[in-house]
Amino acid sequence: MRTETNHPRGRNGAGSADFALRLDGVVKEYGKAGRAVRALDGVSVGIERGSFTAVMGPSGSGKSTFLHCAAGLDRPSSGSAFIGQTELGGMNETQLTKLRRERVGFVFQAFNLVPALSVRENVELPLRLAGKRLDPTWLEEILTRVGLAGRAAHRPAELSGGQQQRVAIARALITRPDVVFGDEPTGALDTMTAKEVLSLLRSCVDDTGQTVVMVTHDPVAASYADTVLFLADGKIVDRMPTPTADRVADRMTHLGAWA
Repeated sequence: MRTETNHPRGRNGAGSADFALRLDGVVKEYGKAGRAVRALDGVSVGIERGSFTAVMGPSGSGKSTFLHCAAGLDRPSSGSAFIGQTELGGMNETQLTKLRRERVGFVFQAFNLVPALSVRENVELPLRLAGKRLDPTWLEEILTRVGLAGRAAHRPAELSGGQQQRVAIARALITRPDVVFGDEPTGALDTMTAKEVLSLLRSCVDDTGQTVVMVTHDPVAASYADTVLFLADGKIVDRMPTPTADRVADRMTHLGAWA
């Protein structure tokens, strides 16, 4: 059964069939037959454009595998994954690399910035790797949006953790991607800085219609989303629209463990 993620707080009014990404019956197994571990077990979900979705579940529930299959970082054992109308299963590694550079943005817990490059150069990097022309106006708009217009020449070591994550978000947005994936993007940040980063991701959805999918273990982080998907044993077992931190925490407790 497909779960259609709505976004009551979004502003772009996307229709229910206007999916930024979709998984249809995705199974992912690791290991050889007979001893294989099934990390995803027939997951079907459609996530609308212009929505903010959090993915939660106990440790080992399949959260990271979900993100990897949805983003084209890993191939399903069976089933289909789509970015927009593009099915990932039929693409070779070169095509997948091109798709990830041009149509997918990533924000990780560890920032993954290049220490020798400035803020501006780190943000530009996906375009340079893809051989795309840089639009200086768009670059300045992105740096302003994430609050780093005055720090474009700084190196990562000269920035706070929150500022470094803002650079990572700007880098994820620079290609105007179909989807921005966050893998525990606030996991290395203090509470106040985490709220600033989450508010920035929220504004990317509300103000520009960006689509964000975030794996998190934190009910407070999940409360910034439009919808929370709960995974357990490789299956989507529940979804929560308009989440609050308390409701998410309670639901996680009844899944049997904290992520």
